[in-house]
Amino acid sequence: MSIVVTGATGQLGRLVIDALLATVPAQSVAAVVRDKEKAADLAERGVELRIADYDRPETLAEAFGAGDRVLLVSGNEVGRRVPQHTAVIDAAKAAGVAQLAYTGVLGGDEADFDLAAEHKVTERLILDSGLPYTFLRNGWYTENYTANLAPVLAHGVVVANAGEGRVASATRADYAAAAAAVLTGPAEEHLNRAYELSGDVSWSFAEYAAEVAAQSGQEIAYSDVPAETHLAILTGAGVPAPFAEILVDVDRAVGRGALARRTDDLSRLIGRPTTPIAETIRAALAVS
Repeated sequence: MSIVVTGATGQLGRLVIDALLATVPAQSVAAVVRDKEKAADLAERGVELRIADYDRPETLAEAFGAGDRVLLVSGNEVGRRVPQHTAVIDAAKAAGVAQLAYTGVLGGDEADFDLAAEHKVTERLILDSGLPYTFLRNGWYTENYTANLAPVLAHGVVVANAGEGRVASATRADYAAAAAAVLTGPAEEHLNRAYELSGDVSWSFAEYAAEVAAQSGQEIAYSDVPAETHLAILTGAGVPAPFAEILVDVDRAVGRGALARRTDDLSRLIGRPTTPIAETIRAALAVS
Protein backbone atom coordinates (compact mmCIF):
# COMPACT_ATOMS: atom_id res chain seq x y z
CA MET A 1 0.00 0.00 0.00
CA SER A 2 1.25 3.46 -0.94
CA ILE A 3 0.07 7.00 -0.46
CA VAL A 4 -0.23 8.31 -4.00
CA VAL A 5 -0.38 11.96 -5.05
CA THR A 6 -1.34 12.87 -8.60
CA GLY A 7 -0.17 16.11 -10.18
CA ALA A 8 2.77 15.86 -7.81
CA THR A 9 4.97 18.42 -9.59
CA GLY A 10 2.28 21.11 -9.43
CA GLN A 11 2.14 23.90 -6.87
CA LEU A 12 -0.23 22.06 -4.54
CA GLY A 13 1.01 18.54 -5.23
CA ARG A 14 4.60 19.36 -4.27
CA LEU A 15 3.43 20.83 -0.97
CA VAL A 16 1.38 17.71 -0.25
CA ILE A 17 4.49 15.58 -0.85
CA ASP A 18 6.45 17.84 1.53
CA ALA A 19 3.77 17.47 4.20
CA LEU A 20 3.68 13.70 3.77
CA LEU A 21 7.44 13.33 4.03
CA ALA A 22 7.35 15.20 7.32
CA THR A 23 5.30 12.38 8.83
CA VAL A 24 5.78 9.13 6.87
CA PRO A 25 8.74 7.32 5.28
CA ALA A 26 9.52 8.30 1.69
CA GLN A 27 9.24 4.71 0.52
CA SER A 28 5.53 4.77 1.34
CA VAL A 29 4.86 7.77 -0.92
CA ALA A 30 4.34 7.64 -4.68
CA ALA A 31 4.07 10.60 -7.05
CA VAL A 32 2.09 10.40 -10.28
CA VAL A 33 3.77 12.75 -12.77
CA ARG A 34 3.86 13.33 -16.52
CA ASP A 35 7.51 14.39 -16.71
CA LYS A 36 10.10 12.26 -14.94
CA GLU A 37 12.73 14.99 -15.23
CA LYS A 38 10.56 17.55 -13.45
CA ALA A 39 10.17 15.08 -10.61
CA ALA A 40 13.86 14.20 -10.29
CA ASP A 41 14.10 15.97 -6.94
CA LEU A 42 11.23 13.87 -5.59
CA ALA A 43 12.98 10.69 -6.66
CA GLU A 44 16.14 11.89 -4.93
CA ARG A 45 14.14 12.19 -1.73
CA GLY A 46 13.08 8.54 -2.03
CA VAL A 47 9.60 9.06 -3.48
CA GLU A 48 8.48 6.47 -6.03
CA LEU A 49 7.65 7.98 -9.41
CA ARG A 50 4.73 6.65 -11.43
CA ILE A 51 4.64 8.16 -14.91
CA ALA A 52 1.13 8.84 -16.19
CA ASP A 53 -0.92 11.51 -17.93
CA TYR A 54 -4.53 12.51 -17.25
CA ASP A 55 -5.00 12.89 -21.02
CA ARG A 56 -3.75 9.38 -21.78
CA PRO A 57 -5.97 6.98 -19.83
CA GLU A 58 -3.93 3.95 -20.82
CA THR A 59 -0.95 5.34 -18.87
CA LEU A 60 -2.95 5.38 -15.64
CA ALA A 61 -3.31 1.59 -15.51
CA GLU A 62 -0.09 1.26 -13.52
CA ALA A 63 -0.48 4.45 -11.50
CA PHE A 64 -2.40 2.88 -8.63
CA GLY A 65 -2.35 -0.36 -6.71
CA ALA A 66 -4.79 -2.27 -4.56
CA GLY A 67 -5.10 -0.66 -1.14
CA ASP A 68 -3.45 2.62 -2.15
CA ARG A 69 -4.65 5.84 -0.57
CA VAL A 70 -4.83 8.32 -3.44
CA LEU A 71 -5.07 12.08 -3.71
CA LEU A 72 -6.53 13.27 -7.00
CA VAL A 73 -5.30 16.84 -7.35
CA SER A 74 -7.74 18.48 -9.72
CA GLY A 75 -6.36 19.33 -13.15
CA ASN A 76 -5.64 22.95 -14.00
CA GLU A 77 -7.00 22.91 -17.55
CA VAL A 78 -10.49 24.30 -17.17
CA GLY A 79 -12.84 22.72 -19.69
CA ARG A 80 -10.86 19.49 -19.88
CA ARG A 81 -11.03 18.36 -16.29
CA VAL A 82 -14.07 16.10 -16.44
CA PRO A 83 -12.56 13.61 -18.94
CA GLN A 84 -9.19 13.89 -17.19
CA HIS A 85 -10.68 13.17 -13.79
CA THR A 86 -12.86 10.41 -15.21
CA ALA A 87 -9.73 8.63 -16.43
CA VAL A 88 -8.18 8.80 -12.95
CA ILE A 89 -11.37 7.61 -11.23
CA ASP A 90 -11.72 4.68 -13.62
CA ALA A 91 -8.09 3.66 -13.07
CA ALA A 92 -8.43 3.98 -9.29
CA LYS A 93 -11.55 1.81 -9.31
CA ALA A 94 -9.91 -0.82 -11.50
CA ALA A 95 -6.94 -0.95 -9.13
CA GLY A 96 -9.08 -1.26 -6.01
CA VAL A 97 -7.71 1.71 -4.10
CA ALA A 98 -8.68 2.05 -0.45
CA GLN A 99 -9.30 5.79 -0.55
CA LEU A 100 -9.71 8.42 -3.25
CA ALA A 101 -9.40 11.95 -1.90
CA TYR A 102 -10.25 14.79 -4.26
CA THR A 103 -9.44 18.50 -4.13
CA GLY A 104 -12.72 20.16 -5.02
CA VAL A 105 -14.12 23.57 -4.18
CA LEU A 106 -15.66 25.16 -1.10
CA GLY A 107 -19.41 24.65 -1.03
CA GLY A 108 -19.52 21.50 -3.13
CA ASP A 109 -22.93 21.17 -4.78
CA GLU A 110 -23.93 24.57 -3.40
CA ALA A 111 -21.10 26.43 -5.15
CA ASP A 112 -22.80 28.61 -7.75
CA PHE A 113 -19.95 29.95 -9.88
CA ASP A 114 -18.68 28.66 -13.19
CA LEU A 115 -15.33 27.37 -11.92
CA ALA A 116 -17.14 24.99 -9.58
CA ALA A 117 -19.01 23.15 -12.34
CA GLU A 118 -16.32 20.57 -13.17
CA HIS A 119 -15.66 19.98 -9.49
CA LYS A 120 -19.31 19.16 -8.89
CA VAL A 121 -19.36 16.74 -11.82
CA THR A 122 -16.19 15.06 -10.54
CA GLU A 123 -17.64 14.57 -7.07
CA ARG A 124 -20.70 12.95 -8.62
CA LEU A 125 -18.49 10.63 -10.70
CA ILE A 126 -16.59 9.59 -7.59
CA LEU A 127 -19.82 8.90 -5.71
CA ASP A 128 -21.15 6.88 -8.64
CA SER A 129 -17.92 4.85 -8.77
CA GLY A 130 -18.54 3.43 -5.32
CA LEU A 131 -14.96 4.15 -4.26
CA PRO A 132 -14.27 5.06 -0.63
CA TYR A 133 -13.80 8.82 -0.91
CA THR A 134 -12.83 11.98 0.91
CA PHE A 135 -13.82 15.33 -0.56
CA LEU A 136 -11.40 18.13 0.26
CA ARG A 137 -13.44 21.17 -0.73
CA ASN A 138 -10.73 23.80 -0.79
CA GLY A 139 -11.56 27.46 -0.42
CA TRP A 140 -9.56 30.11 -2.20
CA TYR A 141 -5.77 30.15 -2.07
CA THR A 142 -4.36 33.37 -0.63
CA GLU A 143 -1.60 33.10 -3.22
CA ASN A 144 -4.19 33.66 -5.94
CA TYR A 145 -3.87 37.28 -4.91
CA THR A 146 -0.43 37.67 -3.36
CA ALA A 147 1.30 36.05 -6.34
CA ASN A 148 0.07 38.98 -8.43
CA LEU A 149 1.31 41.85 -6.30
CA ALA A 150 3.57 43.37 -8.99
CA PRO A 151 0.78 45.21 -10.87
CA VAL A 152 -0.87 46.18 -7.59
CA LEU A 153 2.35 47.83 -6.44
CA ALA A 154 3.01 49.34 -9.87
CA HIS A 155 -0.43 50.95 -10.18
CA GLY A 156 -1.28 51.44 -6.53
CA VAL A 157 -4.65 49.74 -6.81
CA VAL A 158 -6.41 46.43 -6.20
CA VAL A 159 -9.06 46.01 -8.89
CA ALA A 160 -12.03 43.66 -8.49
CA ASN A 161 -15.74 43.44 -9.17
CA ALA A 162 -16.53 41.93 -5.79
CA GLY A 163 -18.09 44.85 -3.95
CA GLU A 164 -17.77 44.38 -0.20
CA GLY A 165 -17.60 40.59 -0.50
CA ARG A 166 -15.20 38.68 1.72
CA VAL A 167 -12.83 35.76 1.11
CA ALA A 168 -11.96 33.17 3.76
CA SER A 169 -8.71 32.14 2.11
CA ALA A 170 -5.83 30.01 3.31
CA THR A 171 -2.43 29.18 1.86
CA ARG A 172 -1.64 26.26 -0.40
CA ALA A 173 0.54 24.90 2.40
CA ASP A 174 -2.48 24.92 4.71
CA TYR A 175 -4.58 22.95 2.24
CA ALA A 176 -1.66 20.61 1.52
CA ALA A 177 -1.27 19.88 5.22
CA ALA A 178 -4.96 19.00 5.42
CA ALA A 179 -4.63 16.61 2.48
CA ALA A 180 -1.65 14.93 4.12
CA ALA A 181 -3.57 14.57 7.37
CA VAL A 182 -6.47 12.89 5.58
CA LEU A 183 -4.15 10.53 3.70
CA THR A 184 -2.15 9.48 6.76
CA GLY A 185 -4.75 9.54 9.51
CA PRO A 186 -6.99 6.64 10.50
CA ALA A 187 -9.04 5.83 7.42
CA GLU A 188 -12.23 5.31 9.39
CA GLU A 189 -12.14 8.97 10.44
CA HIS A 190 -12.00 10.32 6.90
CA LEU A 191 -13.70 7.91 4.52
CA ASN A 192 -16.92 8.96 2.83
CA ARG A 193 -16.74 12.47 4.25
CA ALA A 194 -16.67 15.94 2.77
CA TYR A 195 -14.55 18.63 4.42
CA GLU A 196 -15.35 22.29 3.80
CA LEU A 197 -11.90 23.86 4.02
CA SER A 198 -11.47 27.58 4.55
CA GLY A 199 -9.34 30.08 6.37
CA ASP A 200 -10.13 31.02 9.94
CA VAL A 201 -10.56 34.70 9.05
CA SER A 202 -12.28 36.26 6.06
CA TRP A 203 -11.11 39.53 4.50
CA SER A 204 -12.45 42.09 2.06
CA PHE A 205 -10.55 43.54 -0.88
CA ALA A 206 -10.49 46.90 0.89
CA GLU A 207 -8.82 45.24 3.88
CA TYR A 208 -6.43 43.42 1.57
CA ALA A 209 -5.44 46.69 -0.12
CA ALA A 210 -4.95 48.34 3.27
CA GLU A 211 -2.69 45.51 4.47
CA VAL A 212 -0.57 45.64 1.30
CA ALA A 213 -0.30 49.41 1.77
CA ALA A 214 0.73 49.08 5.41
CA GLN A 215 3.41 46.51 4.67
CA SER A 216 4.75 48.06 1.46
CA GLY A 217 4.67 51.68 2.59
CA GLN A 218 2.83 52.60 -0.62
CA GLU A 219 -0.64 54.03 -1.13
CA ILE A 220 -2.83 51.17 -2.33
CA ALA A 221 -6.52 51.69 -3.04
CA TYR A 222 -9.32 49.26 -3.71
CA SER A 223 -11.23 49.96 -6.92
CA ASP A 224 -14.53 48.13 -7.15
CA VAL A 225 -15.49 48.23 -10.82
CA PRO A 226 -18.34 46.79 -12.90
CA ALA A 227 -17.77 43.27 -14.18
CA GLU A 228 -17.54 44.46 -17.78
CA THR A 229 -14.86 47.01 -16.86
CA HIS A 230 -12.86 44.43 -14.95
CA LEU A 231 -13.04 42.04 -17.89
CA ALA A 232 -11.73 44.75 -20.22
CA ILE A 233 -8.89 45.56 -17.81
CA LEU A 234 -7.84 41.92 -17.57
CA THR A 235 -7.94 41.23 -21.28
CA GLY A 236 -6.18 44.51 -21.95
CA ALA A 237 -3.39 43.34 -19.66
CA GLY A 238 -2.99 40.17 -21.73
CA VAL A 239 -5.09 37.72 -19.75
CA PRO A 240 -6.74 35.29 -22.21
CA ALA A 241 -10.43 36.08 -22.51
CA PRO A 242 -11.75 32.69 -21.28
CA PHE A 243 -9.61 32.88 -18.13
CA ALA A 244 -10.47 36.55 -17.61
CA GLU A 245 -14.16 35.64 -17.72
CA ILE A 246 -13.57 33.00 -15.04
CA LEU A 247 -11.84 35.55 -12.79
CA VAL A 248 -14.67 38.04 -13.23
CA ASP A 249 -17.25 35.35 -12.46
CA VAL A 250 -15.36 34.38 -9.29
CA ASP A 251 -15.43 38.01 -8.16
CA ARG A 252 -19.18 38.03 -8.68
CA ALA A 253 -19.34 34.95 -6.46
CA VAL A 254 -17.20 36.70 -3.83
CA GLY A 255 -19.68 39.56 -3.90
CA ARG A 256 -22.48 37.07 -3.20
CA GLY A 257 -20.56 35.62 -0.25
CA ALA A 258 -19.77 32.28 -1.89
CA LEU A 259 -16.13 32.26 -0.71
CA ALA A 260 -16.65 33.83 2.71
CA ARG A 261 -17.87 30.60 4.28
CA ARG A 262 -15.82 29.66 7.34
CA THR A 263 -15.64 26.33 9.12
CA ASP A 264 -13.11 24.86 11.50
CA ASP A 265 -12.46 21.84 9.26
CA LEU A 266 -9.13 23.11 7.95
CA SER A 267 -7.62 24.30 11.22
CA ARG A 268 -8.84 21.14 12.94
CA LEU A 269 -7.25 18.86 10.35
CA ILE A 270 -3.91 20.66 10.41
CA GLY A 271 -3.88 21.12 14.18
CA ARG A 272 -3.15 24.85 14.09
CA PRO A 273 -4.70 28.12 12.96
CA THR A 274 -4.67 28.80 9.24
CA THR A 275 -2.02 31.19 7.94
CA PRO A 276 -3.05 34.86 8.33
CA ILE A 277 -3.21 36.85 5.10
CA ALA A 278 -0.78 39.40 6.56
CA GLU A 279 1.86 36.68 6.79
CA THR A 280 1.37 35.65 3.16
CA ILE A 281 1.52 39.26 2.01
CA ARG A 282 4.76 39.73 3.95
CA ALA A 283 6.32 36.69 2.28
CA ALA A 284 5.21 37.85 -1.17
CA LEU A 285 6.61 41.33 -0.68
CA ALA A 286 9.93 39.87 0.41
CA VAL A 287 10.41 38.29 -3.04
CA SER A 288 8.68 40.92 -5.19
